[in-house]
Amino acid sequence: MLLSRLARVSQEVAATSARSRKIALLAELFREAEAADVPVVIPYLAGRLPQGRIGVGWKVLSRPVAPAAEPSLTVREVDARLTELAGVSGPGSQAGRARLVGELLGACTEDEQRFLFGLLTGEVRQGALDAVAVEGLARATGAPPDAVRRAVMLAGSLQSVAGALLADGPGALERFRLTVGRPVLPMLAHSASSVAEAVGKLGACAVEEKLDGIRVQVHRDGDSVRVHTRTLDDITDRLPEVTAAALELRGERFILDGEVISFDGDGRPRSFQETAGRVGSRTDVATAAREVPVSPVFFDALSVDGRDLLDLPFSERHAELARLVPEPMRVRRTLVPGPGEQDAAEAFLAETLERGHEGVVVKGLDAPYSAGRRGASWLKVKPVHTLDLVVLAAEWGHGRRTGKLSNLHLGARTAEGGFAMLGKTFKGMTDAMLAWQTERLKELAVDESGYVVTVRPELVVEIAYDGLQRSTRYPAGVTLRFARVLRYREDKRPEEADTVETLLAAHPGVRP
Repeated sequence: MLLSRLARVSQEVAATSARSRKIALLAELFREAEAADVPVVIPYLAGRLPQGRIGVGWKVLSRPVAPAAEPSLTVREVDARLTELAGVSGPGSQAGRARLVGELLGACTEDEQRFLFGLLTGEVRQGALDAVAVEGLARATGAPPDAVRRAVMLAGSLQSVAGALLADGPGALERFRLTVGRPVLPMLAHSASSVAEAVGKLGACAVEEKLDGIRVQVHRDGDSVRVHTRTLDDITDRLPEVTAAALELRGERFILDGEVISFDGDGRPRSFQETAGRVGSRTDVATAAREVPVSPVFFDALSVDGRDLLDLPFSERHAELARLVPEPMRVRRTLVPGPGEQDAAEAFLAETLERGHEGVVVKGLDAPYSAGRRGASWLKVKPVHTLDLVVLAAEWGHGRRTGKLSNLHLGARTAEGGFAMLGKTFKGMTDAMLAWQTERLKELAVDESGYVVTVRPELVVEIAYDGLQRSTRYPAGVTLRFARVLRYREDKRPEEADTVETLLAAHPGVRP
């Protein structure tokens, strides 16, 4: 497939807000694509490079290059060139990258240059995200959308499902089954403003501790154990105590969902940063494990003894979990019969906060496991409002913060696939966080005008705030009150940040 075709579809998708039209455009594109194009086409549509960051900054991209008169590059040729570019390192690497970028842009037409520039700077935000791509793929191949969606959940990859479908047709979906050793995207929770609201929506439910740890999915097949993060990264070698714990369980073959968390000497949870730092440590794991030991805490079972449990009610999945996992290794919970019994849930929330955890997750007892989706049957409740937002820019600090990028410009996702700024904050940052974010944001910088550094919208930050108010200064017509930084979420992609619609729904009394 020519890059020019993909660039044209990207532009057309960006120009329409109608979901049906987006699906039709993508379906037509997929009909034309070869299976080998898929690993490039799908991430490009979502504004991602398969190579990740490739070390090309604004300075290199700002150099003008005369465009080609006619399109000739295929998407696979472009991918190969970007892979070569990502591998440039060592002395002379800056000049080498500049040369390769110049050669690539020189082979592109003007439209192709514009599209590639957007990809390289993180500015392709046309709303062709995975959910829409799934619908387009189903229409292009004649496969049932629900079957495609489920295959993507079980494969953990839209690209692999798309490649199989385009190569072999709808029958290829039979290959994608829940398999021990192959991670699936985890089920996620929506937010509720209170326990009473959550119980009112779900009826009979379980109220569980919400741990401030790192989500893990643990697979055991006999003596083999693999541990994966919510983004499906394999971190088995970093967490030997999790492997040991899994091998002590009764079952021989299972997939369990849970978190790892570190506790201090008094049995209270350490900060998220300590747990995240431990999980992220790749060198001298033995020393890290001694200094910051982590414990797995499980709350769901996806597969036991070769039996797929995803479609079972949560009550039955938890029964399987309890059969395998001893109580100290399971998340604390209480059962609530229905809306008239929320006092027990409120008391459990208070006890959970007293133990140092961040809130609760209220789960419907009759709901299946919606892998890879935010299920309406899981509702998280925290005592403060929080959002996962994207850093759009930062301002150089002054006084004690001179030389540090301090005041963050915060954005939420919009329905069109872009970001709307909701306000700024410089609160809640430790000296260590200031130093880290300065270096990280400098890597993402695309422009500097005066004291404001504009960055690629890639870094997700969790923000606490006290409320929402109207504002004519910001594009969404609202701004956050008393926003403060809780932590950076490097485990999340910008596509997982909260939306303007989610924010407004949480504050029905405030309208732009």
